[in-house]
Amino acid sequence: MSVIREYEKRDLNALLSIWVAASEVAHPFLTREFLVQEKDNIPKLYLPNTQTWVAEEDERVVGFISLMGNEVGALFVHPDYHRKAIGGRLMDKARELRGELDVEVFAANPIGRAFYAKYGFEPVEEKIHEQTGFDLIRLRLS
Repeated sequence: MSVIREYEKRDLNALLSIWVAASEVAHPFLTREFLVQEKDNIPKLYLPNTQTWVAEEDERVVGFISLMGNEVGALFVHPDYHRKAIGGRLMDKARELRGELDVEVFAANPIGRAFYAKYGFEPVEEKIHEQTGFDLIRLRLS
């Protein structure tokens, strides 16, 4: 049975391993250095400044979503649990909490782009991600 609940400090290692596994699949174009730095930033910068929810399957954390106001700062599901509606349930929780949502996705991430399009997000802006030089697409769900 799957459960969506608020993140707790004890979830950190599971959350980081989900992020690493999902990033390898969705973001193979990012440098190892950038990913190492981002992994370090998750507990220090991102989690303290977001409201984060985790998805559990059989008492195992398998995905998470982090919100900064109406911005989806992160949505990651372990690749072993892709296509099981977990991302949709996490997004449903965000929608319930915030209503209108914005998210930025790398143009080179077809998995994320397809997910957000299927959920109903529409592009509102394109720009360059300063840290990596890759194209980002800002999407909105009204």
